[in-house]
Amino acid sequence: MSPPERKRKKTKKKPSLVLGPTPESTPNPSLPDDLVVSCLARVSRLQYPTLSLVSKSFRSLLASPELYKTRSSLGHTESCLYVCIRFPNETNPRWFTLCQKPDHPFAKKKKKKSSGYALATIPIPHSPPAHWSGLVTVGSNIYNIGGSIYKTPLSTVSVLDCQSHTWREAPSMLIERYYPAANVVDGKIYVTGGCEECDNSSWMEVFDPKTQTWELVPSHGPEICGCKIYKSAVIDGKLHMFGTQNGLAYKPREGRWEREGWEMDLGWPWFSYSVIDNVLFYYSDGFKWYDTEARVWRQMKGLKGLPKFAHYGCVKLADYGGKMAVLWDKYLPSSGYKKKTIWCAVVALERPSSEEIWGKVEWLDAVLTVPEYYEFVCAMVATV
Repeated sequence: MSPPERKRKKTKKKPSLVLGPTPESTPNPSLPDDLVVSCLARVSRLQYPTLSLVSKSFRSLLASPELYKTRSSLGHTESCLYVCIRFPNETNPRWFTLCQKPDHPFAKKKKKKSSGYALATIPIPHSPPAHWSGLVTVGSNIYNIGGSIYKTPLSTVSVLDCQSHTWREAPSMLIERYYPAANVVDGKIYVTGGCEECDNSSWMEVFDPKTQTWELVPSHGPEICGCKIYKSAVIDGKLHMFGTQNGLAYKPREGRWEREGWEMDLGWPWFSYSVIDNVLFYYSDGFKWYDTEARVWRQMKGLKGLPKFAHYGCVKLADYGGKMAVLWDKYLPSSGYKKKTIWCAVVALERPSSEEIWGKVEWLDAVLTVPEYYEFVCAMVATV
């Protein structure tokens, strides 16, 4: 027998990977659902998209209220990153969530090491349009507020349950609003601007998720009517708003309005921004943060390993459980520059002094391939 023949014969004797029961084996009896739920509750939610592929029963258990009650009782709630994207020629956006890809036992090792993260598609049919909406998270829910259809402002409110990944309707706003600014203070949603016509009492309203009711908030004065709000952020329980009437702030706990200085209004309303641990960050040719004590913008330090972003690209920031999630895109040369890759990095933040914030890149990875002409609607984080 020649050496090749002996090698082929030896290969046939190697055991194969068993994906199901063989005639010689007996399958184990099914585990009780409550035991499976107890096991799944101890697994990071980054693994759930992969586990949902195991079977229909797994998919059902992963979306069950019992699972999240168990996670809560065990203290296993975690921050989950969600991304909303609108693709060309599609009216309804698609939603994705960050997950960890499983290690394949026979996968070839790549030259460039991957962190193993990806954006997994959430199979949600008929997601409402989100481009001109106000989008905020309260706990495990993402609220899609207002917006427009055929240039007509809306008062409707839709809620994405990030546990079951299903949409439901919430009580409509009292006022129709087009591209309103929405923020959360003490668990309540404050929605500002976006009115075609407004008076002193209709410029802002607040929603209480506990009572499921909307209430109008008296505004600063008649001069704000017609004021467009471009950005708003909550720092230390105070709602900062910037637009055509710059520098307004509202303290919900005191029910009091005040004028802000112009120092904060330099840059952040026009670029991607996020508030993390009561600090306002934004990106534009570098990362900056606002020092509320000194009333100045300061450059972020560190960030070793984070590439320089293309000027034409899109950059999004999000508060990822006290860390900064940074998402950006760049062209994919192998596609003939007809596609782009969305990258994600998670940055840990350190503040060694009152005048310094350092960023340490924990990981970065290419997480999704998209067409050249797509729209990155938002990046948000829910606690699930």
